[in-house]
Amino acid sequence: MNTTVNNINKNPNKVLIANRGEIAVRIIRACRDYGVQTIAVYADADISAQHVQLADEAYGLSGNSSAETYLNIPRLLAIAKQSGATMVHPGYGFLSERAEFARAVMDAGLIWIGPNPETIDELGDKVKARKIAHKVGAPLVVGTSEPAKDAQEVVAFAEEHGLPIAIKAAFGGGGRGLKVAWRLDEVEELYHSAVREATAAFGRGECFIEQFLDKPRHIEAQVIADKQGHVVVLGTRDCSLQRRNQKLVEEAPAPFLTQQQRERIHQAAKAICAEANYVGAGTVEFLLSADGTLSFLEVNTRLQVEHPVTEETTGIDLVIEQLKIAEGHPLSIQETPVPRGHSFEFRINAEDAGKGFLPMSGTISEFTPPSGPGIRLDSGVISGSTIPATFDSLMAKLIVTGTTREQAISRARRALREFKIRGVASVLSFHQAVIEHPDFVSDDVFNVHTRWIETDFVNEIEALPRQVVTEDNSITRTYIEIDGRRHELGLPADLLAGFSHLAPVGEQQSSQSAIKEKMPADSRQVKAPISGILHSWIVKEGEQVNEGELIAVMEAMKMEVQINAHRAGKITFCVQAGDYQDVESILAHIE
Repeated sequence: MNTTVNNINKNPNKVLIANRGEIAVRIIRACRDYGVQTIAVYADADISAQHVQLADEAYGLSGNSSAETYLNIPRLLAIAKQSGATMVHPGYGFLSERAEFARAVMDAGLIWIGPNPETIDELGDKVKARKIAHKVGAPLVVGTSEPAKDAQEVVAFAEEHGLPIAIKAAFGGGGRGLKVAWRLDEVEELYHSAVREATAAFGRGECFIEQFLDKPRHIEAQVIADKQGHVVVLGTRDCSLQRRNQKLVEEAPAPFLTQQQRERIHQAAKAICAEANYVGAGTVEFLLSADGTLSFLEVNTRLQVEHPVTEETTGIDLVIEQLKIAEGHPLSIQETPVPRGHSFEFRINAEDAGKGFLPMSGTISEFTPPSGPGIRLDSGVISGSTIPATFDSLMAKLIVTGTTREQAISRARRALREFKIRGVASVLSFHQAVIEHPDFVSDDVFNVHTRWIETDFVNEIEALPRQVVTEDNSITRTYIEIDGRRHELGLPADLLAGFSHLAPVGEQQSSQSAIKEKMPADSRQVKAPISGILHSWIVKEGEQVNEGELIAVMEAMKMEVQINAHRAGKITFCVQAGDYQDVESILAHIE
């Protein structure tokens, strides 16, 4: 190594990455390019994860739930102090849009890589964000001026303004805590579901209501702003291809927009961010209906999952730009660049597209990504990586770029054929289907909208065999002495199989994922469609239920999955709400 060059380029800052998976790896690589050291944190299940192995240092968060780990502000700040971190990057999700975390980081004397807490408060509150959008003249549909007090208020809004309506987490994003009601009889339960999901994902359950545009496209503008007051819109993205209100495929620039629509989006995005004194990277999102109605949706005060397509079409590294802005440097660009080609991002989630995109945890036995011209892979996994049921299902992102949209589509077809993932389910089969669908790839029309998968896409994708996870991701903790000093040692429990004498008395952990005895097929059985937490029973023990009736809600990989009765009859519970269940385990009997 040329130590002279290394010392000249060395940046004194150290970045603690308060996140996991693909985005943590992405940030680590940008920090390496920029010349700053990185500090990773990890839940017990992530002890061998890619981001842990790639970082300069890594510290355990001692737990597996989000609340214990990546949402644990005191623990994260303690690690920042212990490791000598000078900056904190939140990534996306988890604490990235929590003003209290930004304040805590800054109060600890650290540099927060993101907008000011006041801006996060203002724009993170969807109701306040709507008021800002209204003030600057951004386009808006009818909505509530404050969060709904209860389900009855939501029902009253639907009766007054008509259906469909969107029930949206006031302090959330990424599609979590967002429910769309199409019938009046489902409004109340969807409101409660949105509150539960928002509380689990963001720690706050307030929701507001607005009219939902039928079959809208999801268009967004990438914005960056420095501490000197410069705000630049880097361009647009189309993120219409979604399931459960979460994006699957994104592209830049957004295709099939008129010049007037594009300019309106750019102008509104810049005005909203300028009014909110925005600093850093952010995204202003809009809905565009088939009749041309444009409406402001929200501002995501963080880096987006789909940021790579903007990077590929502008040549700007948004994470490095975030680092520079946080350090007080001005923007490296002062006006909207002309796009250099066209780029797609395909989210590679651990989900079974043939089973309604159900998330699936497990161990990846093969992960062979494509390569070649125009191919970029942002991944948090490799062969042998374990996908825990506790966190998001995103494994990697395949980014494909061409000089034109047509060339990018051609390259995407080739890349998706090359991609091989075994051991867990993936959405590759869906991506291969959609990249051939005329609604998506036509030269002269774009028929995809945010509910296209649910309403227009004929899902003939074959369901994959379900894998019951037998790995134990728990950590066994014992103690060792180094130079006479006592240290706690945490090791994966399965590594210590047969060596239980190493664990202190009373601290041996039994495997929670031992293979359950298989039960014979029984038409009475209600089986768990996923591995995850049985969040709640919607019906009561012993109650008479109807076929198709909602009876329970499970939660896995930060998403709620509803369970409906497969037959009519009297229900008897086999397990209690709050317990973890393996896929295919028996939840209840319907006699």
